[in-house]
Amino acid sequence: MIRVLIAEDMHLLREALVELLGLERDFEVVAQVASGAEIVPAAQRHQPDVAIVDIDLPEVDGITAAGLLREAVPRCRVLVLTALSQPGQLRRALAAEVAGFVPKDIRPAELAAAVRTVAADGQVVDPHLALAALRAPQSPLTQRETEVLRLSATGAQPLEVAQRLFLTYGTVRNYLASAVTKLGARNRVDAIRIATEAGWI
Repeated sequence: MIRVLIAEDMHLLREALVELLGLERDFEVVAQVASGAEIVPAAQRHQPDVAIVDIDLPEVDGITAAGLLREAVPRCRVLVLTALSQPGQLRRALAAEVAGFVPKDIRPAELAAAVRTVAADGQVVDPHLALAALRAPQSPLTQRETEVLRLSATGAQPLEVAQRLFLTYGTVRNYLASAVTKLGARNRVDAIRIATEAGWI
């Protein structure tokens, strides 16, 4: 029996996934959550084999949550579902060592097959998303610039970003200025827009 956790903030879609996977004789949905922050505690409680994680979750995004889950419950494999087609997201997901990355419009039989493959220590990546990622330009941002911009995108002000990343206020301002310049943006908000649309944050 493959034990499954589902992380999806849209109630209707989450219920549909539970119903769909419940039709498979070898699946058992052991937990369902609506935010990224709930994933690790639920996985620690229920010990799923596979976590099906929406990429765009509140509080903690799906890819960040996948990285945290890999550290907290290493045996649980992550299959990311995405409605986003930003190539940079696939790179982030692979860097977080997710086992699968598929679009939300995947057919039910293909989703079930993907869960089985991931549970058996295999890897599943949608070929169209993979091709888009290969063709897309690499992010010009450093890891720190990316982290600072990603936190800024949540509404955090530079002082808060500095505290959360254990940096000085001036260093954060320098990273933001550098990111704005590298992205050819008008300001911090424009830099966040450009980086988000490219899938770099």
